[in-house]
Order: sequence, then structure tokens, then C-alpha cells
Amino acid sequence: MAGRLEGKVAFITGGARGQGRSHAVRLAQEGADIITVDICEDVNHVPYPGPTEEDLAETVKQVEALDRRIIATKADVRDYDALKAAVDDGVAQLGRLDIVSANAGISGQMAPVHELSESAWQTMIDVNLTGVWHTAKAAVPHMKAGGRGGSIILTSSAAGLQAYQNVGHYVAAKHALVGLMRTMALELAPDNIRVNSIHPTQVDTPMIMNEATWKLFDPEAPNPSREAFAPISQSMNALPIPWVEPVDISNALLFLASDEGRYLTGVTLPVDAGATTK
Repeated sequence: MAGRLEGKVAFITGGARGQGRSHAVRLAQEGADIITVDICEDVNHVPYPGPTEEDLAETVKQVEALDRRIIATKADVRDYDALKAAVDDGVAQLGRLDIVSANAGISGQMAPVHELSESAWQTMIDVNLTGVWHTAKAAVPHMKAGGRGGSIILTSSAAGLQAYQNVGHYVAAKHALVGLMRTMALELAPDNIRVNSIHPTQVDTPMIMNEATWKLFDPEAPNPSREAFAPISQSMNALPIPWVEPVDISNALLFLASDEGRYLTGVTLPVDAGATTK
């Protein structure tokens, strides 16, 4: 039986690991070919190691094991020219572009807003907001030229719908994505290109599973750990789970990308175990 995305091509940023790899594999399972990029290096002010070229190669391996094509490039979403070149090359090789997952994102310095450094603020905005704009700017012309419509999904956060202390730059960027998404939904509707955002709670990825993040939620802990973080994280969710898995976000993204979501546009979709309702 044909997959829900048979014959389609998806562009995914931040595809080397975490949610990005999960998205690439899940969409490939449903028949999509993949274009993906990742920075494959550390980023200033990010308190955990960045992805590697080996991580990106593993994503390629997993997608190819599904008998799907994948074009993977080392590129930084802050560098529009590099991002555009990667998209252009991917479309030239795979022939079309139907789905965009603007997934690449970081956490950063954790401090009250008035104590954030200038460079920490700028890095956050450059990656988590401008990088998403760059992604759309590079991809939309291909989608419009194809004349087949399509689906763009921006990865925001529960922090795009509510506030969290000591990560004001992250909250600001993720809130801003909602405004960007809604504007694009109106601008691209005449071309039958739908634009939505996904808002995860904590997800079991390297961005959450690191000592700096654990300490943010439990600053008094002498030895922050995954095990100690679990009940604190669970207390933020309505459902009795500490975090969701990357595939839970991928399944929501698949729904928005597929014809099952054909009339959804301008929607903020929480995949948050009830965190933004609590």
C-alpha cells in the first residue's frame, strides 16, 4: 500500500539528530524523499554539544534503509546563501518540493532577561527565528513554482504559547514564530500552501537531556540528572508522563504534511501532554 506521502519531497532543517532525524525517518516511511541540512558543529552559548557530521550520516543511512532518496548537506540556517544552495540542489536532484519542516533550533544561555548577554540574545534570535524565516524564504519559491500546493510546518514550542522564566530570548523567538506562521498562512493560501506550527512540551532529545536544562528546572539540585528531572518535568504536564518522544512530534508533523490535514492552515498545534492547558 502506498504511503501517505508517496512521490513527495520534504525539506527538513536540523536533520542530524533529535526531532529532525525522527521527522526525516517518519516522512520517509510514508514515501517521501528528503532534503535536509544541519550545522554539524557546536553553537556559541548552547550548553550541550552540537550535532556532528557522523550524526547527519546516520540520518542518511536510516532514510536510505527505507529505500528513499535523501540529499543531506552541512549548512547553518543563519547563512541564507548556504541554505538556499542546499534547497536548490536538493530540488534539482529530486525534482520537486512539497513539504517544509523548519525544525532547526537551539536552547541557550539561561538567565533573567536583564542578565542575558547581547551575543546570547542575538544567537538565539538568529537561529530560532531568522533561521526559520531563511528556511521559508529558500523553500517557498520552489513550492510556488511547482503549482501543487504544499505544507510548511514551523517547530515552535510550548514556550511559544506561554512563558517560562530565565529563557526569555527562547520564549520571544518561539512566540514570534506564531506571528510568522499566521502571516505566511495568509500570504500563501492562494497557492494552496498551508502553514502551521507545532508546539512540543519537553521532548527526549539532546536539547532537553543535558545538565544545563535539568538545572534550569531544579536550580537547587547538587547533582542534576535525567532521573531527578523526570518528576519535575512530569509536574508541568497534565498527562502523567515526564516528556514525549521525537516520534510523537513526527506523527503530528506527518498529519499536517499529509492530505489528512489538507484544510488546516494557520493552526498552532500543541503536542504537549496538556502542558499549555495546565
